[in-house]
Amino acid sequence: MKNRRSRRYDVIAVPTGLALAPMVAAMRLPLLAAEAGTVGKLASETGLAVTEKIEAAAEGIVAAQWSLFSSALSFWPDVFSGKTPAMLSGAAVERSMQAALAPASRRVSANYRRLSKR
Repeated sequence: MKNRRSRRYDVIAVPTGLALAPMVAAMRLPLLAAEAGTVGKLASETGLAVTEKIEAAAEGIVAAQWSLFSSALSFWPDVFSGKTPAMLSGAAVERSMQAALAPASRRVSANYRRLSKR
């Protein structure tokens, strides 16, 4: 018999990079403060901070919707094969949350690597 926990989807598994978010914010604050005096177009770090959050949010929304759509497409094949559909068991929502958090997690990890080199 399979272990019951092995079939569960762990929400913490994907967004491990999000644990680095406070450190990235702490490393980024001095750079943002130094750029606060610039007038005109957004400075490089400020513009990067704003655009990457918008991009990660958009990617997360699309990934979550795609995950739910694919779970909905597999509903009837799961029913006919005798499996519990992901839409009923809650697995679809967990997969959707993982998919939504993955882009932000990747961005935070990349920022941590980039900012720690400075």
